[in-house]
Amino acid sequence: MNISDPDRRGKRSGSTPRRTEKEQGWIPKIIRKRVCTTFVEDSFSNGQLCQCGERRESHDSVALGDHFSTAMVCHWESAQHSSDSPTDAFGELDFAGTSKKHSYFLRLSCDTPPPIVYTLMTAHWGLKSPNLVVSVVGGEGKSKVKTWVREVLRQGLVNASQSTGAWIVTSGLREGVSRCVGEAVRDHAAAASSSIKIVTVGIAPWGMVHNRQQLVNPQGSFQAKYFVQNTSRDLPCLDTNYQAFLLVDDGTVGRRGGEAGFRARLENHISIQRSGSIDIPVLCLLVSGEPTILERMEISLKNSLPWLVLVGSGGVADLVGDLLENVSSVPVMLAGGPDGEGEAVSSGDLRERVAQKVKKHFPSEKDNEKLIEMALSVYHNRDLVSIYHKEQEGTEDFHTVLLRALVRANKKNSSSVSPYTEELKLAVAWNRVDIARSELFNGSIHWSYEDLKDPMTDALVNNKPEFVRLFTENGLNIMDYLSYKRLEDLYCSLSENTLIYSMLHHFHLRFQVSRVLEDLLGDVCQPFYYSPLKLENIRSKRRALKADCSYREKRCQYPWASLFIWAVLQNYSEMAIFFWEMAEESVLSALSGCKLLRELSKLDSETESKLSMKELAQKFENLAHGVFSNCYQSDESRSFTLLTTKSPVWRGATCLQMAIGADARLFFSHDGVQSLLSQIWWGDMERSTEVWKLVLTFFIPPLCYTKLISFRCIEADEEKTEPSSPGKESDGYYGQTIFSFSEIKNLIIVSDRPQRLPFLVSRWRKFWYAPVTSFLGNVLMYFLFLLLFAYVLLIDFKQPPPDGPAISEYVLYFWVFTIVCEEIRKVSTSVEGRKTFPFMLWTPQAVKGHCCKMFQTSYEAGRTFLCVDYMVFTLRLIHIFAIHKQLGPKIIIVGKMIKDVFFFLFFLAVWLMAYGVANQALLYSYDPNPDRIFRRVFYRPYLHIYGQVPVEEIDAGVKWSEPCTENLTEIEAGAEPCRATYSNWLVVILLVIYLLVTNILLVNLLIAMFSNTFSKVQENSDTYWKFQRYNLIVEYHSRPSLAPPFIIVSHLHLFIKRYIRKVSSTKIHLFAAELEGKLARRLMTWEHVQKENFISHESKKQRAQDSERIKRIVDGIIKQMAELRDVDCRLRVLESQMEFCSSAMQWMMETLTQSSGVKASRPPPTFKGLHLCITAFHNFGNL
Repeated sequence: MNISDPDRRGKRSGSTPRRTEKEQGWIPKIIRKRVCTTFVEDSFSNGQLCQCGERRESHDSVALGDHFSTAMVCHWESAQHSSDSPTDAFGELDFAGTSKKHSYFLRLSCDTPPPIVYTLMTAHWGLKSPNLVVSVVGGEGKSKVKTWVREVLRQGLVNASQSTGAWIVTSGLREGVSRCVGEAVRDHAAAASSSIKIVTVGIAPWGMVHNRQQLVNPQGSFQAKYFVQNTSRDLPCLDTNYQAFLLVDDGTVGRRGGEAGFRARLENHISIQRSGSIDIPVLCLLVSGEPTILERMEISLKNSLPWLVLVGSGGVADLVGDLLENVSSVPVMLAGGPDGEGEAVSSGDLRERVAQKVKKHFPSEKDNEKLIEMALSVYHNRDLVSIYHKEQEGTEDFHTVLLRALVRANKKNSSSVSPYTEELKLAVAWNRVDIARSELFNGSIHWSYEDLKDPMTDALVNNKPEFVRLFTENGLNIMDYLSYKRLEDLYCSLSENTLIYSMLHHFHLRFQVSRVLEDLLGDVCQPFYYSPLKLENIRSKRRALKADCSYREKRCQYPWASLFIWAVLQNYSEMAIFFWEMAEESVLSALSGCKLLRELSKLDSETESKLSMKELAQKFENLAHGVFSNCYQSDESRSFTLLTTKSPVWRGATCLQMAIGADARLFFSHDGVQSLLSQIWWGDMERSTEVWKLVLTFFIPPLCYTKLISFRCIEADEEKTEPSSPGKESDGYYGQTIFSFSEIKNLIIVSDRPQRLPFLVSRWRKFWYAPVTSFLGNVLMYFLFLLLFAYVLLIDFKQPPPDGPAISEYVLYFWVFTIVCEEIRKVSTSVEGRKTFPFMLWTPQAVKGHCCKMFQTSYEAGRTFLCVDYMVFTLRLIHIFAIHKQLGPKIIIVGKMIKDVFFFLFFLAVWLMAYGVANQALLYSYDPNPDRIFRRVFYRPYLHIYGQVPVEEIDAGVKWSEPCTENLTEIEAGAEPCRATYSNWLVVILLVIYLLVTNILLVNLLIAMFSNTFSKVQENSDTYWKFQRYNLIVEYHSRPSLAPPFIIVSHLHLFIKRYIRKVSSTKIHLFAAELEGKLARRLMTWEHVQKENFISHESKKQRAQDSERIKRIVDGIIKQMAELRDVDCRLRVLESQMEFCSSAMQWMMETLTQSSGVKASRPPPTFKGLHLCITAFHNFGNL
């Protein structure tokens, strides 16, 4: 159904009124109005007024013509004395003098079918179907509304309605409660930023509207100008804060109540409609009210519509509250005849007590019998009525009261699940998990998967993690719930203002999500969702996506991890943490969330969203650090395996790979991670081995067979962990294979144990295959390389052929060639190697220098290239010594300070240019030589900073011995121009200012920046160093054992092995272990147990905090207050029962006394203190 937008309709062109008139031209043919057709004289008006409220002259001749029939009528009835005719007031209403958008209005007969009106409102007026209807009844007229009632309407009702997209139905007149509701909606709409708007509907009597003739137009008004008067003595005006008005016409003028019947029927019709997958709940809110409201209330209760009564607001509301709280019907069965006289006595007593309450609240009402009957009807339907006390409830919890009223009303009708579905959706919309837990999930209702799947989707889309937790605890199986189609629907529901929505572009398909995850996670893991899309072995992804989408009906293989990714991409903090708690592989999942959030924060331009992503990323890193701490304390070997095991959930990633990708410095600083890295660094040698022993063994290799170097006893460990049972086999396996670097330098667990090698081969491999040995060899050879490079540049740099190059130069070029080959290997085989690509660009400069020096014309250029290249090679020592425990942190600090230098150079360049140009222009009036301009504008002011100030050139008072000329021709030919002495005084002042700013201000600024950087980085320098240490260990772990230039042998071996023998590489999978079957399940179970221990420990720490203690105390006090309210209600009931029992006993005593068959020996006893006891009991109940 096409629903037009009312906002756009008011902004259309001049043809809009005609088109709107054509669209609603059917209204007069179906909708009718009421006109009085019989003048029934009002006895109090001297024949001038009819009982319908209109004057005699306002009636037509037909109504005044039949004098005989009118004389026989004593009471005017709308159904008998009025007739219907086409309505003449409908269309759009424009309140003159206000900036409010137009409203809709319709004059209709009181017997109009509600389905027609509801269709008109939703389909043609464009009002969105409600999720809840709150009908405010009572509070009409010019009586003042109490302050607390205003607060309830403003803060309670409006806030609760806004969160659900509700309709608020009142009389819509500018008086009483309806005016308060309109003002509250207006203020809330001005302050709220939500896209969900409250729809206010006014249902008022046509005859009660002031200036109603301004709305009359038989052809429809588009738009009708309506003038509102704030001081209307007779009739109230329409309120400007309502979107729609239904002006019910029963033929009367100036009389209320004609709309009550139609309003009750419309509310009943709306209650049986469906909004989405649930029925629309309707709740009537009673505020004050005249006695006639009881009839309206009786009709609604018979239609099973729940009511909420504001006790203390006055009128009928206080009467209903008094009836429900202080009157108790106790079915006392007395001995009576077979006609049930005893029951009649009980019913009569109830009627008597109800009559007392009615007389108490409405002593001046004449027709008490009718009020008593209606009050009894309300009392018998008391299960549908809820009470709201201003003293016991708060306005901030008013939506809680509304929801409880709806839930309790449904409990009367059925105990099955279906009547509670809409209440559950309201609880989700209002985010009141406490009500849902206490009222809907208390064990009395059995929820099935079908009942919870739609609320689960609502909770996910609207970011309600507590409800997601509640549903999973009460019958929702996540494996059945999350199919790929539903996951796709969740991604389609992303908000348009989120970053991930813009990244997914226009089509929210699995492939787009997979592509986004591939961009965010990079090469850390394999692409996600390729398996269900069948894209793993297909080159053309577009062609594969055009195939049948059968994957949508499949269940998601890892539902919790998929939901975790979905929540992280939207930056749903609590939701993501809950899914992390439920997902497998908690350490890797936390690091993955950290990686995703930090990548997203780099792309987000909004500061607040960026900060929240960074905070959540740090929170996930802390979670990974905490869980791994528990794992490391529990079992060191298993924790090492956990770091290096490939994850099937995260597409083959390991914890170490994800941590380095997420820049998780805190995680890398953990002792367990550093212990693993140290073990990898030392290989099969003991970590306590001294460096001099390594150097000595490096130059004398046979020493590795002696006891000079201690090796870890892998063979002994294998014997100790020899399995005696399947369980022990699994446990011992973790510490057995991972660090056997002499066999393989990567961590791939295989099913069969590696064969034992001979002692000579094994010990040789253990020493030379250790990364520390490779590092030591590379460092020693690199120093030799630098010495050779310096020797060539300083001593043995020969002239071009035929004089050179020398043999040492040829050795140098070959050495550089082997270094270039190693850089190529690193770039082509690993992601970490690609990060060194900028250095690789400098390495061929040696080749350029060699080529240039081979020719006499470019000899000096070649020498220059080689000198610069030597500087680059020397600076690379900084990267090599980053592994050192003392030098590493200092290198980090130096790197941070270099960034500060760039900021300092910016300020210096601005000030230097300003001074240099002004100084040159003032000293020399004309000097076109570009060499002198550059030196005097930039170079000379820069030297001023270090104290080199040529005073004789700048100061005219000092004699200058340099020859100069003022001839322009000679100056243009290159001669030195003479100084200009006119503004020399200004030059000296500028020099003083320049030196003051640069030497004092800027230099001290740089020192302060260095100090600040040092103080900040020094605290975390150890963390930074431990993080960077990983990259160096990875580099030398994957590097061939031989150092340049001998590394060429390893390169030839690798070339033959990879490209000729076609043997696949195992070193590509760095630190990656593959566990399958029982080993993987045991490791996952062990990690899950450690995660539960960590969560339990953190929960205890949080509960021990002062804020949490205060919160628990407040919750306890609130619970006790609720219990006291229940005790108070019970005491009131007991008081009523005692009154009834005492009355019954008194009746029995009087009956027995008057009986002729029983003779009393003494008069009946009387208890004079009975009323005192009852009074004391009542006072105790009020405490």
